Amino acid sequence: MQNEDVWLVVPLYDEATVIAEVVRQALVTFPKVVCVDDGSHDDSAARAEAAGAAVVRHPVNLGQGAALQTGFDYALGDPAMRYVVTYDADGQHQLHDVEVMLERARRGDVRVVFGSRFLDERTEASAGKRLVLRAAVAYTNLTTGTRLTDAHNGLRVLHRDVVARLDITQNRMAHASEIVAQIGAMRFDGQRVAYAEEPVHILYTDYSRAKGQSLWNAVNILAELIWR
Repeated sequence: MQNEDVWLVVPLYDEATVIAEVVRQALVTFPKVVCVDDGSHDDSAARAEAAGAAVVRHPVNLGQGAALQTGFDYALGDPAMRYVVTYDADGQHQLHDVEVMLERARRGDVRVVFGSRFLDERTEASAGKRLVLRAAVAYTNLTTGTRLTDAHNGLRVLHRDVVARLDITQNRMAHASEIVAQIGAMRFDGQRVAYAEEPVHILYTDYSRAKGQSLWNAVNILAELIWR
């Protein structure tokens, strides 16, 4: 079966409204999906499991960084896993973008592919949000030695070698910059880890905005970066 070497890692917190459909759509292309239920108060975990995902549960809410690390550890338990895709639970990511990013990774010259909202015009974000996120990118690039256009996009493709070395300790918003920083510091055979970016379409809906995809959320990201 195609993509048997790929695990989608989906942090999950109070997404009962949409998670079953997100999982069902993903499983059409990617047969291995693990949802890490991060102490949800609703039946997100049960709905994800019923839709066909593997589910790992945190008894209390630890934050998205912790959920990703748990998902990484789970995926590493599969010896056939070659790539992990970090994928949001609220339906804002597009599976076609994942396929394009995986195709880029499978060429073999990069170990990481980051999704970027700012490489084309498909993503409709407010001017204020774009400004704050670009400021966060500038800060991340300055402090990590990387050169990205969108450091806080949740859609990433990571080679197994990279996943095995990641150790996320920032559980909240700043985990995204921590991932970038750790990747920027990695060396394989004495060389910096190779990475690339691909344009992606983040679909902001009324639902995803209500879940936190607001200007204030972007401000929180920037604040957490500076004062972490």
